[in-house]
This record gives sequence, structure tokens and C-alpha cells, in this order.
Amino acid sequence: MTEETTEMLYILGEESRIAGISGFTARPPHARKAHPKVSAFTSAKVDKILDLKPDLVLGFSDLQADIAGALVKQGIAVHIFNQRSVDEIFSMVMMLGNLVGAGDKALAWLQQIETKIERIKLNAAKYSQRPKVYFELWNDPLMAGIQWVSELIEIAGGEECFPDLAKESLAKNRIIADPNIVVDANPDIIIGSWCGRKFKPEQIAAREGWGEINAVKHQQLFGVKSVSILQPGPGTLTDGLDQLVAIIEAWQQQHQNNSENI
Repeated sequence: MTEETTEMLYILGEESRIAGISGFTARPPHARKAHPKVSAFTSAKVDKILDLKPDLVLGFSDLQADIAGALVKQGIAVHIFNQRSVDEIFSMVMMLGNLVGAGDKALAWLQQIETKIERIKLNAAKYSQRPKVYFELWNDPLMAGIQWVSELIEIAGGEECFPDLAKESLAKNRIIADPNIVVDANPDIIIGSWCGRKFKPEQIAAREGWGEINAVKHQQLFGVKSVSILQPGPGTLTDGLDQLVAIIEAWQQQHQNNSENI
């Protein structure tokens, strides 16, 4: 009922086990044609799931608790993951691998990711200045990013503007009620991923008072598709992290050039 477990099963070579998927699945793209779509995110076609006679249903977060309850009442085994941090994503991958008898393959994949992360951290350690990064998960109301995004920003060489908000697991607790709080934080980079809605830098720049923010002054406004960063699974640790690294490396180059021209 969520994309990241589907993608991970493909990575593990266990896609033949998949009976049905979420309609929001985008990774890998061919999964959409290979399996029936039986759920959204906060809703599901319980009758269609029952028709598939699954041995196990996988889901994510408290937002799918009602669906899980309905399936359990029908005698279906359900496991709801609730990973919110990079370490918890690792744990999810390992647990999923063990559930399908592919623990060795899951461990090998995670070791590759660990090596990649360490390489990125070593490179970021060379930066003389870490840019302050504001990640916006939603634009109305303003909502700061979640913990795994905050951690990936730090790994990539940035400084998260609102680390305390990022640790709040519930979306309502990450709402920024006063936009001036972002103005006062004065991020060097603004990254948006509006939960499936197209990120529009011009809307950011047009907000009252935001023209004084360094990121707006220097046109450091970037969108990352939610499928690459807001699904707490393999895509976030690969494409999502790669995009954050590229954005921060480009800022570092621009910052260095500006310093040399002074």
C-alpha cells in the first residue's frame, strides 16, 4: 500500500511476490503495468485486496491505521512500517529483506548505501561553509520537511534551518504558522517538494518579505519531485540524496566564485 516497499522488493529481485500495489507507485515505472493497483495512501479497495488472497499486506505510517484495521478484521496479516529517519529506513529495508527471505541481499544493498553516504560526508567535510537549507514539504500552510529529509540535507553538506521541527513525526506539528520565521532564518537555499504538487519558485519569491532571503536574492530555489525525496525508502537514499548533493555542490561552487571575485 506504499511505494517504497514495492521498489525495494524489485531491488531485491522479489517482485514476483507482489500481488497488488498502491496507485501512487512510480518506482520502478514498469511496476504500474505489472500489478493491479488496489490502494491510494489513505484509502484502499479492501474487497480487491481480499480477492488477491495476500499472505501479507505492507503499509506505512499511522495514516494507514484504519486500512490496516479493516484488513486485520478480515483475517489478513498486516505489517505497517513507520520509518521517519535514515536509520529507520535502513531498519525497514533489513526487516523487509528478512520477511521475504532475502536478508543477505538487503544487507549487501545497505552496505553499498552506507559506503555512498560516508563518501558524501567526507566530501562535505571539506566545505568551509555549510549553506542553511529550508526544505518546504507543503506550501499552504507552510510545512517544514520531515526527519529523514533533514538528515539527508546534513549528510549532503547543508545546515537544516529547522531541525527541531523535522523531528516532529506528525505533519501538523511541522506547520510554520508565521512565514516571517523563515525570513528570520534567512536560508541560503530553499528546496521544495510539495507532496505531488509542482513546486513553483516564483510563488516563493513573491511571498511578502521573502525577497530579502539570501536564497531568493541569489536564485537558489529548487524543486525535488516528491517521488524522489518524500518516500522513505530506496529512492530517497539514491535519487533524492543525489539531488540534494548536486544542489549543495552547485551552491558551494557559486559561493567560492563569489568569494574569489570580492
